[in-house]
Amino acid sequence: MNANKNLTMLMDFYEMTMANGYFKHGFKDNIVCYDMFFRKVPDEGGFAIMGGLRQLIGYIKELKFDDSDIEYFRSKNLFCGEFLEYLRDFEFSCDVWAVEEGVPIFPNEPIVKVVGPAIQAQFVETMILLTVNHQSLIATKANRIVRAADGRPVMEFGSRRAQGETGAINGARAAYIGGCIGTACTIADKEYSIPALGTMAHSWVQMFDSEYEAFKAYAETYPNNCTLLIDTYNVLKSGLPNAIKVFKEELIDKGYRPAGVRIDSGDITYLSKKIRAELDKNGMEDCKITATNSLDEYIIRDLLLQGAPIDVFGVGERLITSSSEPVFGGVYKLAAVYKGGKEIPKIKISENTAKITTPCNKKIFRLYENATGKAICDVLALADESAPDGSPYEIFDPEHTWKRKTVEDYYARELLVPIFEKGKCVYESPSVEDIRTFCKEQVDTLWDEVKRFENPHKYYVDLSPKLWQIKHDLLSKNSK
Repeated sequence: MNANKNLTMLMDFYEMTMANGYFKHGFKDNIVCYDMFFRKVPDEGGFAIMGGLRQLIGYIKELKFDDSDIEYFRSKNLFCGEFLEYLRDFEFSCDVWAVEEGVPIFPNEPIVKVVGPAIQAQFVETMILLTVNHQSLIATKANRIVRAADGRPVMEFGSRRAQGETGAINGARAAYIGGCIGTACTIADKEYSIPALGTMAHSWVQMFDSEYEAFKAYAETYPNNCTLLIDTYNVLKSGLPNAIKVFKEELIDKGYRPAGVRIDSGDITYLSKKIRAELDKNGMEDCKITATNSLDEYIIRDLLLQGAPIDVFGVGERLITSSSEPVFGGVYKLAAVYKGGKEIPKIKISENTAKITTPCNKKIFRLYENATGKAICDVLALADESAPDGSPYEIFDPEHTWKRKTVEDYYARELLVPIFEKGKCVYESPSVEDIRTFCKEQVDTLWDEVKRFENPHKYYVDLSPKLWQIKHDLLSKNSK
């Protein structure tokens, strides 16, 4: 994280060659609409979590080309002089809408929408994808892991395995939004007030002449919050006995209580059961057991199914890199252009039907049951359509149109909120703590069937009849 870097230049080079071409062919001020959306939920899950909006806002606010940027482009001998002067005086003037951070999101619906001059809308493509793809990926993985822990705290411990400094810092932020209680990443606490957590490594134990001396020194230093790592040598033969001895001598006898023990290797189910029994036998029922060591949602779930009495989980590389599926796969596609004030829908057609886009400037309505507050489905509609008003509303599968259902006793909420209006930011990002709370509330609106890890129920993202007809007509027209 280098504050002196000009992130305006963090773009794919084709964005500049296209922009120069737009400029030369008179498209500079043509108004367009772009959508960012994703096609597939990571890990075959039922939903993803929106993240990265705060960083995207910060990038757009500082969007400006300096003299060194202009000279760099001049050196490529590709760009006309008038275009370079345009860059020198560049000011962002687009409208931007987005789904708020922490909201569950689903494939093929616009989670960021940009409307404005073609060149400007093109410039921001890479950073929209970079920030939203990364933090949505990590927030989604974190939420899966937290749900697998079934109410037990999960700590994010992955900084040293992250892909670079921003991967560690923004990954910690996203993991906290997803439900982790804190992070090992100290700078994330300083920058975002995400609780920094951690006690000792094996090297602390190795630094002393004996394990007992290492534990004793740590207890003397941190009597109010003493958690000991007990697997440096042998958990049951030395680590646990030494920890219990130190807990009694240095803490309990002096009026303190032991916070916990941590295991980072071995058969965690077997060891945790033995540890729990021994701690309880010694009157330390409140002493917590923390487990680390290459955990993910599946391992955590299996540990708990096997009866492992783990109180806290620390999860590292499999969370911070989402190693099971490390690409979110969001894309940024043109949805409409405007001529003479009239919207011209645009569609991308592919032999791969999953890559066919949905045209038009759109909005998203999420429908909820009045009785339960649970989400029923999302409806993509034209930007000028009004939300369903609570009267019976027919939804249908946009691919299998005979699948229809009439929704009653519901209310609708629009998901895309204004972020920039004519280049001016009109949205204030909540604190990461508020986003984390909001995320939990929003995930709770999903049915348990949608939250299953294997074969989750498909949450439907439908099209309004008007939008479906436009898409259908474009497909028919372009397939001839």
